[in-house]
Amino acid sequence: MHRRARLDAYLDANDLDAVWFARPNSFAWLTGGDNVVDRTGDVGVAAAGYDGRRVVVVTDSIEAPRLRDEELAEGVAVEAFDWYDGSLADAVAERTAGAFAADFDVPGAVRVDASALRQPLSTADVDTYRDLGRDAAEAFEAVCRGLTPRTTEREAAVALREALGERDCETPVALVGGAKRAQRYRHLTPTDRRLGAYALVSATTERGGLYASLTRTVAFDPPDWLTDRHAAARRVETSALAATRRVARDDGVAGDVFDAIRAAYTTVGFEGEWREHHQGGAAGFAGREWIATPDSTANVTLPMAYAWNPTVQGTKSEDTHLVTDEGVERLTATGDWPTRETTSVDDGLTLDRPAVLQQ
Repeated sequence: MHRRARLDAYLDANDLDAVWFARPNSFAWLTGGDNVVDRTGDVGVAAAGYDGRRVVVVTDSIEAPRLRDEELAEGVAVEAFDWYDGSLADAVAERTAGAFAADFDVPGAVRVDASALRQPLSTADVDTYRDLGRDAAEAFEAVCRGLTPRTTEREAAVALREALGERDCETPVALVGGAKRAQRYRHLTPTDRRLGAYALVSATTERGGLYASLTRTVAFDPPDWLTDRHAAARRVETSALAATRRVARDDGVAGDVFDAIRAAYTTVGFEGEWREHHQGGAAGFAGREWIATPDSTANVTLPMAYAWNPTVQGTKSEDTHLVTDEGVERLTATGDWPTRETTSVDDGLTLDRPAVLQQ
């Protein structure tokens, strides 16, 4: 469904006259542009609104010329307020007649669940995602191939951000853990420790509002258990993807996929390991549009990107996949990384999943 058709349905269902988006991912979803200047903030420098007739962008007098010239499609109206006279929220409220919703705090507005509007992906979103996934994987895997046991975790993370940045990818998450820390922790914020026997490297990248996540394992002198645990994590991830497709076809919810993930951990011999880290979920215009939990009621939709990330102590398997009625497509792929055929515990889905790279 086209974006405007979704918004029309949302306005009608909630008896609203307009809806506004100032958070960067939803602003990008609606306009294709970037409203970010300060990346530490939750709200950008402009808001995009829709009233059933047109899309209009409101911003201050500093940003209006740049957004009009460089970020927004021709024909998108831009209205500016003096930067010294009021706030973005006030400007939106002043320009909106009737009942309205917003994804940030605006006087008189109700709050909109923008994530639900962003799902499922459009055909144009999928095309953009394929480009992002390929570019991100190329940069990411090139850095991983250059690692050595003496590389520090921080050096690897800096190299990841630089390589991804050269391909016009922002990197909100870059995690690197060497052999000692990867066995102790699940979120491997980088330190000055050297990698040692092996490295677990993860990143979430963003371009054009879309997010792609991936993880790779590089081994130099791996422990005996690494291959088996990594294989188990791969099989849980493949099972999650199989369940995603099945649950979506049955109009199920994220909790149903989680049940399949939990069962897969038991089948591969690591019952209860799911308790140690979240398992991922739907991706798109957020690193995760939702994260699956036992009681999650989020709708599982197709076509949609999913980034499942099961862990088995010291290992992790993660890519961003496009799941459709026709199949499962790995978006964060280059074709150059070693893979292993991996079959889900149910449904018989077999995918090529990244293996441990032996350096």
